[in-house]
Amino acid sequence: MQVIIQLPDEIAKHLGDAGHMPRRMLEAFAAEAYRTQKLSRHQLRQLLALDYWQTDAFISQHEANRPYTMADLQIDRDSLATLPQK
Repeated sequence: MQVIIQLPDEIAKHLGDAGHMPRRMLEAFAAEAYRTQKLSRHQLRQLLALDYWQTDAFISQHEANRPYTMADLQIDRDSLATLPQK
C-alpha cells in the first residue's frame, strides 16, 4: 500500500530534510501503532526492516514501550513456574 501525505510547504520546511521525511513518518506511525498494540513486535520489525536488537533500540528510542500490567506479570510468573528447577 502506498500512502501519500500532503503538507503545506511552510510546515514541510519546518520539519527538515524532505529526503528523510517518508522514513520519519513511517517510524512515527510504527511507534504509535506498536505503543497502542495495533502492531505486534514482529510486525514492527517487518514494517521497518529491523533485526531483533534494532527493534529493541527503536522501541526504546521512541519511548514506545507498552505498559506492563498485572496480567503480564502473572503470565511471566506462570512461564517461570514451568522451567525445570536446578
